[in-house]
Amino acid sequence: MKVVFMGTPGFAVPSLRALLEAGYNVVAVVSQPDRPVGRKRVMTPPPVKAEAERYGIPVLQPVKLRSPDAVAALAAYAPDLIVTAAYGQILPRQVLAMPKYGCINVHGSLLPKYRGGAPIQRAIMNGEQFTGVTIMYMAEGLDTGDMISAVEVSIGPDETAGELFERLSIEGAKLLLDTLPSILDGTAGRTPQNDEEATYAPNLSRDDERIDWSRSAAAIYNQLRGLLPHPGAFTTWNGNVFKIWGAARPKLSGPQDAVPGTVLHIGEEGLEIAAGDGVFVATQVQPAGKKSVTAAEFARGGQMKRGEVLGAAATEANE
Repeated sequence: MKVVFMGTPGFAVPSLRALLEAGYNVVAVVSQPDRPVGRKRVMTPPPVKAEAERYGIPVLQPVKLRSPDAVAALAAYAPDLIVTAAYGQILPRQVLAMPKYGCINVHGSLLPKYRGGAPIQRAIMNGEQFTGVTIMYMAEGLDTGDMISAVEVSIGPDETAGELFERLSIEGAKLLLDTLPSILDGTAGRTPQNDEEATYAPNLSRDDERIDWSRSAAAIYNQLRGLLPHPGAFTTWNGNVFKIWGAARPKLSGPQDAVPGTVLHIGEEGLEIAAGDGVFVATQVQPAGKKSVTAAEFARGGQMKRGEVLGAAATEANE
């Protein structure tokens, strides 16, 4: 049986590796094109491509999978099964109809919740306590296909998106191996999704990184956890971007009369900032044009003063 695997980020690597170590015949891998990374914009292959090359597997990297050339190149491998995990493109009808056993997807949420490209980050940002992995038959819509199997995973109160990515990627690989035999022998169940219960997890935008200090400290803490280890969250200070890369658990109570975004304390334990409800405690920060430092190191610099206001309200409040 010929398997084609489609995936791009590190989340998909354990699933590809599991297939190979279990002896499945992966004849080709499809991944997104190489991208420039870092300040020097070095062209870098996605993790799935790097993993495939370790095993000597051919890699296709079409800019658009629906292009006739890409479809033809894929068809040349005559796949019996296509497995995807965080590939990053919707499969066109011609590809969905190609394999005998269909196209299945390892998705990082408990569908129909969090359909889309950022289910893990959004679950944390929304303060969810549970999420999971769903294996589904693929359809033409965005994560709308019938569900085959799922596993539930709890989210730690301080867990970051990066940490949850790693755990879910491993759980997804295990679930994939457990589910494949039933797909191949025709006994796999198909549970249609209830569209009325669907929620969506669009890819992150710059606005998702901006801190709104009028929100509760707990909500801001969840926002940051969902944005770590990358891209992090930011506010503004003296008109410049001020990045936040780490935080301690927020304080649930604070000054009732403080303008949200007000710097309440700068010390060894953190940078305490008033939120709409409670106090947010930043532990790792990065002023514009500087490197990331601990809040304690930043405090010793003495540049930021207690009473300054960060963010959208800063210009008016600091005048």
